[in-house]
Amino acid sequence: MTSVAETRSFPGRTKTAGRSRVRRYDSGMSLSVITVTGMSCEHCQKAVRAEISAIPGVSQVDVDLASGEVKIVAESAPEMAALRAAVEEAGYQLAGPS
Repeated sequence: MTSVAETRSFPGRTKTAGRSRVRRYDSGMSLSVITVTGMSCEHCQKAVRAEISAIPGVSQVDVDLASGEVKIVAESAPEMAALRAAVEEAGYQLAGPS
C-alpha cells in the first residue's frame, strides 16, 4: 500500500489539485492527502468530511469516494493522530500502518 499521508505547503503558488482543477493556496496553507478505507456511499463521504472539517485550522476537505483519497487544506498540516481520530469517529479507518 502507498503512504498514508502526504503533506505539501504552497506559499502563494499555483498548484494542480484534483484531476483538472488549479487552485491557489494562500501563504502558509498546506495540503494533506490521506486514504480512508470502508467508505461505500455518499453518507460515508459526508461523515468523513464533517469529522475532518471539525479539526481546528482545516478550511477544505475533498473526499473521493471511489479511491478513498481525502485532500485536506489547512492553515498547517493537521496532526496524524487528529486525522486518525476524526476518521475513526466517522466510523472508518486510515489505510496503511497505524
